[in-house]
Amino acid sequence: MQKFFVTTVIGGIFVLLPFGLLVWIVKIFFKAISNLISPLTQIFKFPPTIHLWVVDLVAFGLVIGLFFFIGLFVRTTFGHRLFNFVEENWLRKLPIYGTLRDAISTFTTRDKTPFRQVVLVDVFSNPTRMTGFVTDELESSGYVTVFVPTGPNPTNGFIFHVKKDQLEYLDIKPEDAMRTIIGVGVGSDILFEPGAKKDSEPKAKELIQN
Repeated sequence: MQKFFVTTVIGGIFVLLPFGLLVWIVKIFFKAISNLISPLTQIFKFPPTIHLWVVDLVAFGLVIGLFFFIGLFVRTTFGHRLFNFVEENWLRKLPIYGTLRDAISTFTTRDKTPFRQVVLVDVFSNPTRMTGFVTDELESSGYVTVFVPTGPNPTNGFIFHVKKDQLEYLDIKPEDAMRTIIGVGVGSDILFEPGAKKDSEPKAKELIQN
């Protein structure tokens, strides 16, 4: 019980840590801009209370504008190449950067996440099945990479490289499958309902790119 509690708490920390870091970065920008514009807003002779509101409002708008123009710049050919160069040579060397980037991508590029395809995995060559998500397809070797989350904490799990004939592709939403994992199996009947199994096997790379 103690081990379960500790691992669950640690899992929650790792989920929230990237977002906490993002809030911290935004707070730094906000405070720096507030300090810069505060003397400028004093020329309007606002009452002290209103002055603070004006500073916060202007600072918030400038922070959003700054992030917008940075995002706009990265969308250009030069900006994209520059960002890739900086990311490959410096940012990826930061321990937390990869976690932060993946966490943000999960919510901002939902249609491109590799966890779109739900499968039942035959790992032990017997009737036992595990609920998993296709993450990659190794075409040269004929293997498919599957992530099998553990319940009730799906941030942990196992990675299996299996042959296609060890998979049953399911036509259900990833979030529905994830609920059965978080619920330690409750509601798993959706995995075995008539029509849940797909007639064809989609390629993992096509799922990620679409």
